[in-house]
Amino acid sequence: MEGGQLDLTSRFSPYCMFSVRYSDENYRRLLNLSEYNILNNSQTIMQALQTAMQRRRQNISCVSVGFEVLIRLDGYGTVTTTMEQDGVMSQELITPTGRLEEAIMRLDPDGEPRTPVTKIESSLCYLLTIRVIRARNIHRADVLSQTDCYVSLWLPTASTDKFQTKTIKNCKDPVWNETFYFRIQSQVKNVLELGLYDKDVITQDDHLFTVYFDIAKLSLGDRVFMHFTCDSQRQEELEVGFALDNISGPPETIITNGVLVSRKICCLEVQVVEKKKKKKKEKKSVSKKEFSFKVQGSYEGTQDIMLGSDLAFSSSSPAKFHYARYKQPTLDVTLPGNKRPPSFPSHVFNTGSPNVELHSFPSGKKMTLAEDKGFGLYAKAEDCPDHLDVRLGFDLCVQEQDFLCKRKKYVAPALKKVLQLDQDLLDHETPVVAIMTTGGGMRSLTALYGSLRGLKKLNVLDCATYLTGLSGTTWTMSNLYRDADWSQKDLDNQISEARKHMTKCKINSLSLEYLKYYRKQLCQRKREGRKTSFIDLWGLVLESLLHDGKDNHRLSDQQRAIDRGQNPLPIYTAVNVKNNYSTLDFKEWVEFTPYEVGLQKYGAFVRTEDFGSEFFMGRLMKKVPESRICFLEGIWSSLFSLNVLYIWNLSHSSEDFWHRWTRDKIDNIEEEPLLPLKLHELRTRVFTPPGPLGSALRSALTDRPCIAQEHNFLKGFQMHNDYLENKHFCRWKDTVLDTFPNQLTQSEEFLSLVDTGFFINTSIMPLLKPERKVDVILHLNYSAGSQIQALDQTCKYCSEQGIPFPRVDLSEEERKNLKECYLFDGAETPGAPVLVFFPLINDTFQKYKAPGQRRSESEMEDGKVDLYGRCSPYSTYSIQYTEKAYDRLVQLGEYNILNNEDLIMQALHTGVARKKQKRK
Repeated sequence: MEGGQLDLTSRFSPYCMFSVRYSDENYRRLLNLSEYNILNNSQTIMQALQTAMQRRRQNISCVSVGFEVLIRLDGYGTVTTTMEQDGVMSQELITPTGRLEEAIMRLDPDGEPRTPVTKIESSLCYLLTIRVIRARNIHRADVLSQTDCYVSLWLPTASTDKFQTKTIKNCKDPVWNETFYFRIQSQVKNVLELGLYDKDVITQDDHLFTVYFDIAKLSLGDRVFMHFTCDSQRQEELEVGFALDNISGPPETIITNGVLVSRKICCLEVQVVEKKKKKKKEKKSVSKKEFSFKVQGSYEGTQDIMLGSDLAFSSSSPAKFHYARYKQPTLDVTLPGNKRPPSFPSHVFNTGSPNVELHSFPSGKKMTLAEDKGFGLYAKAEDCPDHLDVRLGFDLCVQEQDFLCKRKKYVAPALKKVLQLDQDLLDHETPVVAIMTTGGGMRSLTALYGSLRGLKKLNVLDCATYLTGLSGTTWTMSNLYRDADWSQKDLDNQISEARKHMTKCKINSLSLEYLKYYRKQLCQRKREGRKTSFIDLWGLVLESLLHDGKDNHRLSDQQRAIDRGQNPLPIYTAVNVKNNYSTLDFKEWVEFTPYEVGLQKYGAFVRTEDFGSEFFMGRLMKKVPESRICFLEGIWSSLFSLNVLYIWNLSHSSEDFWHRWTRDKIDNIEEEPLLPLKLHELRTRVFTPPGPLGSALRSALTDRPCIAQEHNFLKGFQMHNDYLENKHFCRWKDTVLDTFPNQLTQSEEFLSLVDTGFFINTSIMPLLKPERKVDVILHLNYSAGSQIQALDQTCKYCSEQGIPFPRVDLSEEERKNLKECYLFDGAETPGAPVLVFFPLINDTFQKYKAPGQRRSESEMEDGKVDLYGRCSPYSTYSIQYTEKAYDRLVQLGEYNILNNEDLIMQALHTGVARKKQKRK
C-alpha cells in the first residue's frame, strides 16, 4: 500500500515543478503512476481513436475537414478527450466510471447539428425559503361553517415529505406566517405545489385548489412576496414570500442529457451485532429480537433485522439503503419492544429509539448508533459511483452503430444488383431502407410472411436496414429472428411452420394441463418480483397458440441474428400510458430492440437484458431475469388494455365532448408582482379538483381493466431545468402533462405499456428518429377497416410535432377505390423519407395468380380473398384459419409486392439519388 501513496500536490510534495532531484523511490513511483493511468484508461483512448477514424472515413469526400484527437491524463486518473476540427475545440470530461459511448460522439462530420452528449457536471445548490403568509376570500367548502384552512407544500425535487401549515379554523381569511426551507439543485426543474385544503374531522379533507409555481422564476438573491389570484370572480388570493440564497458546501455532481438529471446517491449499511453472553445453567431463551429500520424516500424503504438471543454471538447481514443525498433523509430506528403501530409515521409515534439525520454521517466511516449489554448498532454511509446503468443520450447505442456499419456490406451490393447500377455505392451514397408494418392480429402475422417472401424474391429484403412491428406482426418477427440467417434463405420453411400453428385446433390452449402451466409461470414471475396481470396470461396463451410447448427464446437472443449485419435490425413498439388519462392525452413511444429498450422522448435506455429489473436514479438496484419473449408479445399486442374512450374513438374522430370530465381543470393565473420572463420558466397555474361525480365519471371513461406494468427504469430521475428547450424532448412532446414535471414518467413506480394500436396503428415512430436517418420506408398496412386511416393519423401527428413526413394527397374517389401501392416521394417536405404505401386490398390478384399470369377458370376461386366482409375469415380477433384461407392470404401479400416492383425500384432510385445529392 505504501507504494501507491504519492503526494503530488501538497506543500511538501517532492514533485514540485522546481525540484531538480528525486530519490530512486519517488522517481519509480511517479513513473509507475503515469504508466498505470494510461493502461487503466485504454478503453477511452481506443474509443477516441476509433471515433476519429470513423469521422475521417465519413468525410473522405469533403474538402479541408480535419480531426485531431488529444488525450490528457491528470494525476487523478481523469481522462479529458479533446477533438479538434479545423481549429474548433470540443472538450468533454470523462471520469473513469462514466459512460463513454455518449461522452465522445460530440461532433457531426456531416456538419449537421450534433447530438448533445451526456455530461457529468458540478452544479450549485441553493437555499429556498418559503413563507406562507395568508389567504383571502376562501369560499366555503362546508355547509354549516367557514373553512378550516391549511396549506400543503410539496417540492418533490427537494424532499420526499409533504409539509403543511397549522390549521386555521372557521376563517375565510386565514393568516399563517410560517416559514419552510428547502435545499434545491439549480439544474433541476423545481416546481412548488401549494395546495389549499379544508380540514375535516370525519371525512377526507376537501382539496380546494393547488398553485403550481416554477422556482426558475426567482433569481439568486431575490426577496419577493407573491400574490396568487386563484379565482378572479371570488377574489380568492394566496400570499406567499420567497427568497433564494447561496448555500454553504461544495457543488453537487450531477449527470444529465439535457432532459433528465441523475443526482448523487449514497449507500447506507446498518448492522446489528449481538454481543457474547455469559453461559447460564438455566435453559436458554429462544426469544428473538426484531429491529426495524426505515429511510424515507430510499429505494428499499423499510427493512427488518431479526436476531436470535439463543446464539452465543451473532452478526447480522447489514441492511442496505440507497438514498438520494440531496433529500437529507433520516434513519428511523425501532428497537426491540418498541415496535410502532404501522399506521403511525415515525415523527408521530415516539418509540424512544435512535433516529439519525443521514447528512451528518461522514462518508466511509463506521458509526455507532446505539450500544448496550446485548447488542451493538452500527452504520456506515458511502457515496455510490457516478456510473449509470441507464444510458442517457439521444444518439444510437454503440451496438446499433456497429450494426449499421456491418449491414451496409449487405445493403450496398444488394442495391447495386436490384437497381442495375454500374458502380459500387459508397457508404455515404447508400440509403437507409426500412420495412414498416402495422398490426392486425393473425391477419397481419400471415400477410407479413407473404410480403416478406415477395421482397425476398425481388432481392429487396437485403436492401432493408430496419424492420419494425407492433401487435400481430411482432409475432411474425419474433418467430423469424430465431433463425440467425432467416433473410438469407427462402421463407418457405418458416411459412410452413406458421401454417401448422395457424390451422391447428386452439381449444387445447385452455386444457387443464395448460392452465396449470400458466399458473406455474405466473407464480414464478411474481416470485421474481414482477407485477403480474392478465396481459402476462395473454402472453402465455399466445405461446401455446403459436408454438409447440414452452418457448425459452428472449429478445436479447436476437442479437445472434444481427451480429454480422446479416438481417435487418428488428424494432418492436409499444406506448407508455398513465392511469386516469386517455391514450390521446398521455402516451409515450417505447421501442424495443435486441440491444436496448427505451423512451426516445427522454433519451433514456436500458439493456434489453435488464428491462423489467428495478432501477433507482439510473442505477440497477435489483436484477430480475429477462422475460421470455412471449410475455413481451403479450405487451406488444395487449388488445385487452382498452377503455371506454378507446371504444368511443373507434366511431368518432375526437374525444373533445368528454374533455370537461377527462381533463384536469388547469388555468393560468395572475400573479403580483410580475417577475422578469425567462425562456425556460413555466407559467404559474392553478388546478381546481373535480367533484365526486366528475372523478367517478373520469375513472369510468379512462380506467383500463388490465394493463402490463414493468418496473420503471426512469424512477428517481428529475427533469432538467431547461428540458422544455431541448429539441429532442420537444420532438415527442405531445401529452397534457409535459409542462407538469412532477407528474411525468420519472415519478412513477411502473411503466404502463399497451399496444401501439391504441393510439395509431403504426410502428413508424422509431424510424422517424433523426439519428437513424431513414431514407425510404416500405409501409405494409394490415389494418382492418379503413386502409388509409393509420396513414392519415400519422401524417397529422407528424405535422403537429414538426416531424418531416411526406404529404399524403388522395382524392375521395381514390380513397374509395384504393390501388395496391402508392409512392409518396416527400419532395415537398425537406428531410422527409420516401414512402411506399401498400394497403392490404384484393385488386388485380382476383384475376392474376402472378404478375402477368392470368388465372384460368378453375383458378378464379383462389383469387376470391374476402378481407373485410361480414363473413371474412380474417377478422382481427380470429385465432384459427383454414389451410386454404392461410395460403390465400400469404399469396395475396406476396403478389401485391411483386406486382408493384416498378414503384419499389423507383423509390430506391430516389433514395440513392438524394443521398448522392446531399453529399454534393
